[in-house]
Amino acid sequence: MKKFHLVAVLFACMLTLNTTFAQGVKNIVLVHGAFADGSGWEGVYNILSKKGYNVTIVQNPLTSLEDDVTAVNRALDKQEGPVILVGHSWGGTVITEAGNSPKVAGLVYVAAFQPDAGETTLKWAMEAPPAPENGILNPDAAGFVYYDKAKFHAGFCADLSKEKADFMFASQGPLGAKGFGTPVSQAAWKTKPSWGIVATADKSISPDTERKMYKRSGTKVTELNGSHVIFISKPKEVAAIIETAAKEADKK
Repeated sequence: MKKFHLVAVLFACMLTLNTTFAQGVKNIVLVHGAFADGSGWEGVYNILSKKGYNVTIVQNPLTSLEDDVTAVNRALDKQEGPVILVGHSWGGTVITEAGNSPKVAGLVYVAAFQPDAGETTLKWAMEAPPAPENGILNPDAAGFVYYDKAKFHAGFCADLSKEKADFMFASQGPLGAKGFGTPVSQAAWKTKPSWGIVATADKSISPDTERKMYKRSGTKVTELNGSHVIFISKPKEVAAIIETAAKEADKK
């Protein structure tokens, strides 16, 4: 009888371990980029939450690389277990630094910058000539960068409605210019598996620049036809890639 009980206990433990492994990473932390805020992740959040993922959305202050990394680290510190860290645009630079946290199991770059140690975001922003639709302005007197209203819809979110674009412009988060000039100290993608999305109709970051960064890092790339805010226009497709990362990172 005791032998049967021991076997039953061992079987239950093995079943629990196998179930846990099959579930993969369950914590997702989403990081927005410049000229935006965390609300843009709502569609992705809804999809992943309904599938049982614990999703946290960071509100970056956008005042500097250090400040944004600190905000992400606060969110990471609250997580129980491993995390998939996702960054859009400027948020890619942020997760490249913050992703060195031992809690991060994998990184997902969504139409995002992916600098190496010692490199700045500005280096990659200037890698290719800007598209005619690109409306990123020069820093104002206070050192903050805004997006041109006349170009916001075509340059930032062409595949969204005009009404949505107007609201996003009105609520845009300006970026502290010094963030673009601050080099990354340690690139997390060198030690963590990474997945990347190229937005093929992106007018704010050149798709070729995205491809170049992702190729260098060995990132697993998916190309989606959409604007810079591909995570808003195609949340189902973006959520699927994040879920793939969550399942595969747990096997590394």
